[in-house]
Amino acid sequence: MKYLDPKNDLTFKKVFGQHPLLLKSFLNALLPLPEGSNIESLEYLPSELVPEIPILKHSIVDVRCMDNHGRQFIVEMQMHWTTGFMQRVLFNASKAYIKQLDKAVEYKILQPVYALSLVNETFEPFKQEYYHHYKIVNIADTKKQIEGLEFVFVELPKFKALNITQKKLQVLWLRFMTEIDENLAEAPADLLAMPEIKEALDNLLISGFSKAELEGYDKYWDSVRTEKTLQSGFLEKGRAEGREEGREEGFSLSAILLLRSQMTEDAVASLLNLSIEIVRKLKALIDKYGLDAEKHIGEVI
Repeated sequence: MKYLDPKNDLTFKKVFGQHPLLLKSFLNALLPLPEGSNIESLEYLPSELVPEIPILKHSIVDVRCMDNHGRQFIVEMQMHWTTGFMQRVLFNASKAYIKQLDKAVEYKILQPVYALSLVNETFEPFKQEYYHHYKIVNIADTKKQIEGLEFVFVELPKFKALNITQKKLQVLWLRFMTEIDENLAEAPADLLAMPEIKEALDNLLISGFSKAELEGYDKYWDSVRTEKTLQSGFLEKGRAEGREEGREEGFSLSAILLLRSQMTEDAVASLLNLSIEIVRKLKALIDKYGLDAEKHIGEVI
């Protein structure tokens, strides 16, 4: 039997966006929920568009849902990482939290929002941990917490099941996300032995997809590779020009190219590690000088 990769847009949404029982198992296994407060049932919510990074718009797949207690969950599969993604996730979760409130509702009944981001790249290269849990805590006494928003980022490339002795459901689900792809001849027996993961695997069998779906599956990987190439190209262009003309001018040239591609100012600042003030001034140069903006970078830096 041949399987497709669950990290693809098509397969991720087929497994976790169409089967609430599978998503419930996945979230209960991956999220740091308080003891005795596991998710009992889920309903899907419409995905909302948030500010995109245009050259990476195909690299993010999300599923949204709410449980029987009113808690909301945002699950994202991120194929590429930039420093701007954390701000994007924060914006996304905060927006979901705020939208619970209307004029007839009191703040005290707002329910928590959990954001789970599975990242197919390493963004903390100097740390061994692959699981990163963030919440709002008192710096002097971290046991004190402002409830409402919690974030989990999982670096999939760091996950190694061999380093974990306990075969918890979390480990099995992460093995599902990291070990299953088109090159796998046979699914591991311990994954098949877990009913919900076996059902997820059944949904990945290539025989269950139409020709059109398989073409879409391949096009998704093509778009992801293209976006990664574009991202690397812009960064390398900035580095090369920075070596020749000075860091600020080199990266400012790349910033102008990205701004012309309709990338947001915040995203450009995060991607190139420039101040938002510089990026806004560069945008003003584009508005003022058009195609000649590069000749006037000296007015900004």
